[in-house]
Amino acid sequence: MNKQAENWKGTFGDEYTERTKKKQIPFKKTYGISRKNLNEEFIGSLDKNIDILEVGAGTGKQLQILKRMGFHNLYGIEINQNAIDHAQSKKGIFVVFGNGLNLTFVDDCFDLIFTSMALIHIAPKDINKVLKGIYKCSKKYIWGFEYYAKEYTEKIYRGKKNLLWKTDFVQIYLDLFPDLKLIKRKKLEYLKIPDYWGKDNYQDEMFLLEKRR
Repeated sequence: MNKQAENWKGTFGDEYTERTKKKQIPFKKTYGISRKNLNEEFIGSLDKNIDILEVGAGTGKQLQILKRMGFHNLYGIEINQNAIDHAQSKKGIFVVFGNGLNLTFVDDCFDLIFTSMALIHIAPKDINKVLKGIYKCSKKYIWGFEYYAKEYTEKIYRGKKNLLWKTDFVQIYLDLFPDLKLIKRKKLEYLKIPDYWGKDNYQDEMFLLEKRR
């Protein structure tokens, strides 16, 4: 494990888990669209029986939204045990211990693999390894929702350095894997920025990529 993984696995990750159990980003107030409706825009037309994996599943809230959308085969890996325990208490989703730095699934194991505010916590020196693992294990689709910036920019996160970066993750994917096709991307401007985040030009992005065979 690297420094970032140790933080998320330990007390820092436990504290994050407790916060997210109680409260998530209020999508409608923040972006003007609900998380479910945003998901529908990107993957609502896909076969509901595809196998889906979330890397960095946390307490499983995004997987639960996909379940409510009608998807059936929902899996996740997570590094924090408290988050795993909470996710495993929810019916219809399956979350186990795993690290994005070492995806051990066989090639093309899942029809769709996604991250949701997970790549932002991977150090720039490790990002290619994580994306290569996602690409290797995905049969067809790679889906993401992450902070966006034109170039790598580190942000202080909860008073700590070396825990959060924003960048153009779509471009990194496309540069690494020429056979990927960008199906859709959407930048989301903030309607309201929480006070504790500080003043910045915040912009998030959802994207969907497809392997061309």
